[in-house]
Amino acid sequence: MSSDNQVLIVGAGPSGLLLAGDLAEAGVRCTVIERRTQESQLTRAFAVHARTMEQLDARGVADQLLATGIRNPVLQFLQIDLSRLPTRYPHVLVTPQYHTEQVLRARALSRGADIREGWEALGLAQDATGVDVRVRAADGSSRTLRAAYVVGADGRSSLVRRSLGLPFPGRSAVRSMMLADVRLADPPKKPPTVGAVGDAFAILVPFGDGWFRIMAWNRRHEMPDSAPVDLEEIRAVARRALGSDFGMHDPRWISRFHSDERQAPHYRVGRVFLVGDAAHVHSPAGGMGMNTSIQDSANLGWKLAAVLHGHAREALLDTYEAERHPVGRRVLRLSGALLRGVLTTPRAFRGFRDITARTVLRLPPVARRLGRAMSGIDIAYGAPAGAHPLTGKRAPDVLLSDGRRLYEALRGRRFVLVTPADAALSSSVTEVWADAVECVTPAGLTSKSVLVRPDAYIAWASSEQSPHRRAEQIRQALAGHCGEGAGAA
Repeated sequence: MSSDNQVLIVGAGPSGLLLAGDLAEAGVRCTVIERRTQESQLTRAFAVHARTMEQLDARGVADQLLATGIRNPVLQFLQIDLSRLPTRYPHVLVTPQYHTEQVLRARALSRGADIREGWEALGLAQDATGVDVRVRAADGSSRTLRAAYVVGADGRSSLVRRSLGLPFPGRSAVRSMMLADVRLADPPKKPPTVGAVGDAFAILVPFGDGWFRIMAWNRRHEMPDSAPVDLEEIRAVARRALGSDFGMHDPRWISRFHSDERQAPHYRVGRVFLVGDAAHVHSPAGGMGMNTSIQDSANLGWKLAAVLHGHAREALLDTYEAERHPVGRRVLRLSGALLRGVLTTPRAFRGFRDITARTVLRLPPVARRLGRAMSGIDIAYGAPAGAHPLTGKRAPDVLLSDGRRLYEALRGRRFVLVTPADAALSSSVTEVWADAVECVTPAGLTSKSVLVRPDAYIAWASSEQSPHRRAEQIRQALAGHCGEGAGAA
């Protein structure tokens, strides 16, 4: 039995890899086990939204991912303009999921995470001090790995979730969705291309490297996932839904799958956590599933590190479920409503639906609200009664007096205190909370002091003007969020 791990992560998809990188960078010993032995090209996700790009920016890898895809300022599925989002990333990045995994894997390995391919989890049991996970190693041998905490990032059929006895209630949103990556003889002039005619739906998305992802659904021919699918069937659906098949040829893979809407009732059971598809699965409408999964891990990683390093009490880990479960539920409702609006409208009302949707989505307040919701920019977490209105909100990427941006300062994986210049306060923070907090000054004038969590959400804020009272409030906030600090005595 090995007990070298503080955290054992089951699954090396996007959520597991981001979490591994965060933990390793924070000095937490972590191992990722993944039953796959080679990179898969059979990935469904291809949309990376603004809030996920901001999380990658706070880890220094956003530019790497940007270089792999196409930036689209319009969310074609609904013709939502994203160009005015208050972010450095006012677009949706279209790139295959395997590119996201490559970037996150490289980061995790460079920070010291241990990723073991060909290792499969078989079951687990936990006690008051840790979790034992039975695994089959790459050489076929069985052994038990022990860790202080285990995170299930092992997808919709999660062994970790089933081992906990958690149900996965929900329903199938759409059956027999077909996917393929293809070449096109006659590409559309303005991709991505989306179309629906009631009994057929298709979306065609360019990856920027000559390959296109086609997603197609045919109400007239719904088959089980195991049923074979050929390119001609996909071509026929594209011609009905899009008006053309654009000369599709030479698919590098074709797959048939069904899309579920499900959510586990709990994301934490004792020392075991669920992230990503192990906790929730959504319809593909809006491309929010992978983004929600990555943001789960961004929320959980710093909390695990804080508890393991003694900067926070165990109760902090309860806030993971409290904050992320409502987000998963909201994405389920939004993506489900979008999908049903496209696929299930009766033929007699289809024209009315299209006209109404176009009219409503042209209203600036509606378009802004939907764009912020789908991009993740408007996600906020609950705040205690009486807290400053900024508490729990996303932190904007403000310019700092030293020339950096806030999200660059967050790359240290610590809290960042943004406050007006105060040499004595800065020295105090450096002496007492140096391991957990960086103190910075904004480039412009400000009347606020803001404590930003490592996941770029605001933990505490104050508009106090008196330097003395402000300093005292800050010290209390730091003690509450970051522990008493090394020099508090």
